Amino acid sequence: MESLSLHDPQPSSAPALGQQPAQQGNAVFPGPPPTQGAPQLPPQMFTTAAQLLDLTDKKLLLVLRDGRKIHGVLRSWDQFANLVLTDTRERYFVTIPATDATSQPRHLYCDIPRGTYLVRGENVLLLGEVDLDKDDDPPPGYEEGNVEEVFRAQKLLEQTRREKDKVRGRKLAQLLGGEVENSGEVLF
Repeated sequence: MESLSLHDPQPSSAPALGQQPAQQGNAVFPGPPPTQGAPQLPPQMFTTAAQLLDLTDKKLLLVLRDGRKIHGVLRSWDQFANLVLTDTRERYFVTIPATDATSQPRHLYCDIPRGTYLVRGENVLLLGEVDLDKDDDPPPGYEEGNVEEVFRAQKLLEQTRREKDKVRGRKLAQLLGGEVENSGEVLF
């Protein structure tokens, strides 16, 4: 897709802004035609599901509303931005705290193959194309870990986060009254 902006020159068939066209008017509306208002965006720049056309058959990274990170090749989509991805992997990131004062925390990641994946458009928080030259490199600051170890640490961190959120919700309910709904269900 070509990169278009408001500052691009107009096509040669249309008169430039401020120039009078050759014909001064017509029988119904005599006089010069009214000048156009602000320049309009070209139709290619609209942010609709049609923008996915350029991303078809390319490798994408999706971040979902619940925090999951999905890598896969976009094969199909519809007007609601529901996506079908193939060769999909779910990537987990976890930081394992240091065991003592001298050691550093460990930053690990792992990929879990998921196959063909259907994602509802309303669940997509972020979508971007993956640079294939850097796809095989580990994320900066992370090292690949054992799937079981990373998954276990992720579940433990999620459980402690939910417990802290429940305590925070109870304190908030005592302070303000009422009840906190759906607290902690959506991360972003």
